[in-house]
Amino acid sequence: MCCFERLTRNAFRLFLPHALALCAALGACGHARATTFYVRSDGGDASQCTGRVDAAYAGSGQTQACAWKHPAIALPTSDVARIAGGDTLIIGAGSYMIGWGAPDAASSRCASSFPWDCFLAAVPSGPSANTPTRILGRGYDNACPAPPQLWGTERVHKVLNLDGSSNIEIGCLEITDHSDCVEFHSDSASRCERDSAPYGAWASAGLTASASSHVWLHDLNIHGLANVGVYAGGLSNWTVERVRIAANGWVGWNGDIGSGSSNSGPIVLRHVEIAWNGCGERWQTGVIHACWAQQAGGYGDGLGTASTGGQWLVEDSYIHHNTSDGLDLLYLDGAPTTSVVVRRVRAEGNAGNQIKTRGAALIENSIVDGNCAYFLGRDAMTADDQCRAFGNTLSIGLVAGQTATIRHNTITGEGDCLLLTTGGSATSHVMVQNNALIGQIDWRGAQGTPGELTCGHYAEDDQAMVEFSGNAFWHVKYDQCPPGSQCAQNPQLSDMSLASFNALPLTGSPLIDAAPSLASVIDDYFGHPRPAGAAADIGAIEVQPSGDLIFANGFEGAL
Repeated sequence: MCCFERLTRNAFRLFLPHALALCAALGACGHARATTFYVRSDGGDASQCTGRVDAAYAGSGQTQACAWKHPAIALPTSDVARIAGGDTLIIGAGSYMIGWGAPDAASSRCASSFPWDCFLAAVPSGPSANTPTRILGRGYDNACPAPPQLWGTERVHKVLNLDGSSNIEIGCLEITDHSDCVEFHSDSASRCERDSAPYGAWASAGLTASASSHVWLHDLNIHGLANVGVYAGGLSNWTVERVRIAANGWVGWNGDIGSGSSNSGPIVLRHVEIAWNGCGERWQTGVIHACWAQQAGGYGDGLGTASTGGQWLVEDSYIHHNTSDGLDLLYLDGAPTTSVVVRRVRAEGNAGNQIKTRGAALIENSIVDGNCAYFLGRDAMTADDQCRAFGNTLSIGLVAGQTATIRHNTITGEGDCLLLTTGGSATSHVMVQNNALIGQIDWRGAQGTPGELTCGHYAEDDQAMVEFSGNAFWHVKYDQCPPGSQCAQNPQLSDMSLASFNALPLTGSPLIDAAPSLASVIDDYFGHPRPAGAAADIGAIEVQPSGDLIFANGFEGAL
């Protein structure tokens, strides 16, 4: 940082040329001039308050030292922001409507005849990755106990706008709308009004982003939007932590924004929950309703992309009960710089495949429950929406010259197979190590062959080299048992039913101390240590000598 403020005036004059040169080299000058602005519900408008003091408007006077009353004053629809790159905007507790009728919601792109364009200006880019522009709810520095709510109305396209925004921190906010409706829903009772005003208190998207790099999203609750929670592509170096994306009517995170959708650099999702997307939400109670998927004209992925690059890391997260695929990274471009790591993730109850990857991949210490017919008979879900794409629990796309490693997971499901590998060539390599694979009745297959079991592994293209070691196969089609596997032994887990699957091995389970030690896997799903140089437990959970469970990933209730 270039901190000139303590210099005397004469020293400042002498030092200034050198300081400017140093700041330019470090990209830090913008931070030295950065300003903190405040929003609070008892603040004033842009003429009444400077926005630079966290104080209420006194009720009279102009240009007072007080907060603004609404985020739209800082980011007006005129697209001329009143904050600059590198500034901080702290939003106080309360509920702030975004859209037609909000302060400063009148401009060349915002009018009563087209209120869908009455969204906030894009957040100005910070001067560098180390000096971001920050939009934060009050309490962001104290565990975010009561995040302010930004809610969209009158069919507004988006609530928060990061299109073209880089070097950004967004934290401690709730992003939603105040309507039960789902955009374009096949059921007229659940469908949003789009034909004539007033359209109602709904918004299409929670957060949009394009051509955006070096962004940190944290402590956000993005839920109940009529279409999509996060609509974002063309990203680079994004980190998403402690973010919930739930009950958005079409999709949780849609990465297909058209041209420019491909991502690059690290894309990190940590401690995220992506759930109930493809369903509506009763905005006053949070009750899930109006679930639908492709057969009824909807979508339903938890997270999906267009063709994309990037080094994806998803860890310590819970991806569940989306009406199509859970985590769909099957469209990774397979370039040498592209990869995906899924670690300590619980995925369950998604109506398609639970996890899909392509190319260089590592899936470890995860519990994957392919309860893909969960939505049968619910709302607008059809029978053909259950176990979509055959409901394979893990779907692993292969690329020539690249390796996919699946190790120390506990995998079950009622789809066609627990593990499907597709594509690739003789130079593709799959390593399947120390997993517990537990079959169930194949939901689709059993429609024609009662009692048919799901298969353990199926290679759609058998050119790839697939190596199995240290795995346990139980209750799978044709009693599949690759060499080096433990087979025909009941794994004795705490609960092996799909509805309440609990991957914790019981005392006496044959999974305990039965796996070769892998030096690179030092812990398990909960963060328990695994023994170094000694036999480990097969599957995601390492039973501890003390019997204690150390809940490291925040989703212990979803065992």
